[in-house]
Amino acid sequence: MNSNSLQLVIATVMVLAAAGLVAAETALARVSKATIEQMRKDGNRKAGRLSKLLDDRAKYVNSLLFANLTLSTIAVVLVTTAFLRIFVDENTSLIVTSIVMVFVGYILLGVAPQTIGRQRADSIALATVRITQLVTMVFGPLSKLFILVGNAITPGQGFREGPFSTQAELRELVDMAGADSVIEDEERQMIHSVFELGDTVARELMVPRTEMVWIETHKTLRQAMSLGLRSGYSRIPVVGDGIDDIVGVIYVKDIARRVFEHQESQTTERVSDLMRPAFMVPDSRSVDELLRDMQSARTHLAVLVDEYGGTAGLVTIEDVLEEIVGEIADEHDVLGSEIEELPNGEYRISSRISVDDLAELLGIEIDDEGVDTVGGLMAKQLGIVPIPGASVEISNWTLTAESTAGRRHRIDTVLISRDNFVDNTEVSENDAK
Repeated sequence: MNSNSLQLVIATVMVLAAAGLVAAETALARVSKATIEQMRKDGNRKAGRLSKLLDDRAKYVNSLLFANLTLSTIAVVLVTTAFLRIFVDENTSLIVTSIVMVFVGYILLGVAPQTIGRQRADSIALATVRITQLVTMVFGPLSKLFILVGNAITPGQGFREGPFSTQAELRELVDMAGADSVIEDEERQMIHSVFELGDTVARELMVPRTEMVWIETHKTLRQAMSLGLRSGYSRIPVVGDGIDDIVGVIYVKDIARRVFEHQESQTTERVSDLMRPAFMVPDSRSVDELLRDMQSARTHLAVLVDEYGGTAGLVTIEDVLEEIVGEIADEHDVLGSEIEELPNGEYRISSRISVDDLAELLGIEIDDEGVDTVGGLMAKQLGIVPIPGASVEISNWTLTAESTAGRRHRIDTVLISRDNFVDNTEVSENDAK
């Protein structure tokens, strides 16, 4: 084999290696961390190694890109020098080299490996995890150095991890697609919400302990069914010695089934006889991890525990879904105007309007320190969460909590009238939650 043939063989090997790196780079950039994490929990060793790579995805993607460019550039040089010796005319050799390498670069280094990397992202990322680690060990320092040099000579602020395959770039593409009407604004916001799940912790979504509805272990099934019907909740935490001692969760459907089969059980059996185990997680857990945990445990409700071991609140899968798609109103919710003037000089307002708007409506001054909404103002005055019928008096005006709405069954509307103040502040704390 002469030197020309040897150079072409080496160039071919480098092109094939570069194509493999392109496939690995594409797969690594697209692989789902949630899928890999589940495979790791199932005992896949490669998934465990790949999961560590995904914690610093940009670093490994940049190294693969740098190695790919290095191999493809060397291949172009080898092919060019070989063709210069094969063809007598220099111009002919350059034209042939350009045609061949453009074809090779577009097909073998572009379309084919990127298509494969997208179609089989999980399997290719797992198969090439050791190669990715080796390539990063060799090319990682150079890639990092060149990124620093590129940022230094580029006008404006550069990217610390390089401008390649970053989440920031993907967010920008989503915004551009929205601006060009490729996707609707609601879809754009939903995609951004999915990105933000990993940066959101569970305590940001939770129903706080002060708003939780709960029941004691010694209560009867009839009492539990009554609480479920009055509160509108189908799953209720069960407590032992107090709210910080959650021992299980009672399901209304379990009570209904038991009472239907054995009617006498509604008074003879206790909540502790029918409750299910509670699913407990730290309140600092990220929402995307929490969602995977709840899917694996096949539960819709998780009790959040703070750093001291006490109950912080609870989260449902619906809470996570609302973080993505926005507030979900069910068939019982009534949507109306925020301020409705009644014939007798009274007002019916939304509990969500601001205290400033309420003060302007009534022409009074209100001490709103620490609260923003009418619902929050009533809770501040009462010292507990308001329930339907609870009233407070503000500057000769009586605010009475009316209907509830939403999955959390918070006060939705408030009736405002003059005089006739009825003191309903002495409400059982447990009934108000």
